[in-house]
Amino acid sequence: MARARSVLTWRPPAPADVPLASERARAVLADPQGFGNYMTYRDAYRILGWDPADVYRDGAIALDRAEWADLGWMANHIGPSPRALDAMRGAVDAEHVGPYSPDLDEPLRDLMATRLLGRARDDGFDVIGTEGAQAGVGYAALACIDPGDEVIVTDPGYFHFVPALRLAGGVPVWVDLAASSGWRLDPDAVAAALTPRTKMIVVCDPVNPFGTVQRRDELDALLALSEEHGIVILADTTHSSHRVDPAARHHPVADVQRGRPGATLLVSSGLAHGHGMAGARIGALGGDPALVRACLQVKIAAVRLNTNRVAQVGAAAALVDDAWLRGGEEVIRGNLARLRAIATPVIDPSYGFSCVVDVSGTGASAQELTVALCARHIAVYPGDGLGDVGATTTIRVNLSDPDPSALERLAGAWDDACAEAASGVYREAVRDLFLSYGTARGRRIADVVAAGTGR
Repeated sequence: MARARSVLTWRPPAPADVPLASERARAVLADPQGFGNYMTYRDAYRILGWDPADVYRDGAIALDRAEWADLGWMANHIGPSPRALDAMRGAVDAEHVGPYSPDLDEPLRDLMATRLLGRARDDGFDVIGTEGAQAGVGYAALACIDPGDEVIVTDPGYFHFVPALRLAGGVPVWVDLAASSGWRLDPDAVAAALTPRTKMIVVCDPVNPFGTVQRRDELDALLALSEEHGIVILADTTHSSHRVDPAARHHPVADVQRGRPGATLLVSSGLAHGHGMAGARIGALGGDPALVRACLQVKIAAVRLNTNRVAQVGAAAALVDDAWLRGGEEVIRGNLARLRAIATPVIDPSYGFSCVVDVSGTGASAQELTVALCARHIAVYPGDGLGDVGATTTIRVNLSDPDPSALERLAGAWDDACAEAASGVYREAVRDLFLSYGTARGRRIADVVAAGTGR
């Protein structure tokens, strides 16, 4: 009998192998940030000669943290508030499970607005429920973008913005993030990238992967571009729950938009990252009431169903458990301090639970180091999935595990893993992986890896 295999072991088919697929599906299959088209540790398993089914047992998609230090996958290892779990247990009854659920019940809609999105509902701002922040991004893209419309996104940036935009027919236009701009989106660079085809600007704040936050004046400048040019600002504020730097301040873009009523804003967030409820699949999309309702109509057309009622009860409890969030911040700060003692340089985050480590000084590519760490049961993400900037010189590290053994395992393995990666033992296999993608970008990264400099 064949063993169950995890979806994380799949590779996407080549567009040519799916002749009846739509152009939208072909665009997603071919996109470097589409699922399966960037290197992750599931590729490292193959390079190490492991069967992924031995790692992801019984079709699971999470690593066993008793055996692994999972510093890669963006699940919040702190977990959900006990108050949220208790509330959901109490809601597992016929009243909550049997009927179709509302989009959001009204008390939760208000909580989502104020606690998650940063602005109370009013004549200029309303909220709908979504199946996590990513669903909000997808509905916004489908509701706003026509084929050929240009969308400004950051490089590097969150893995799954661009595939959602391509699914709607959008054309991504990248604006690089750099140390010179504090690893934030520079409004002047955005203005320089505008064309008559620009329809949307994606603002991820706090920035994934860096955990940096936009200044209030920068948000206002981006909203001014929306006013002046008739452009939609699509903001994702998923990582705004945990403040890592006590001196930092996140400015909810929905609140800033009060001073720019002519700007068009949609803002998406969820309870996966800040509240440890990824499996509950619940979030919210807020903004201009008419446009938000258009997004709801798109959602109804696509999936018809609403966020589940048990998750809504849990979300309501989680959103008011401030003590649980503050405890999580202490975990993240402690792990960041441990990481700084292991690997440098670290780009310090202001918010969120992840950060970026510059590994250009190791003498190996981020991808070779990923394999070497995987061999030691330590998972990290290399930079190529996040964009071209830092593709072979950075790794993203999850700081949310409350078990100190995760960072202890990294500390014990770091020097040996760096030396093994720099030896070139994995170089040919990593190069061949990127050549197998059959893309110009894959060939560029393969050339960098083959050169043996890591950059």
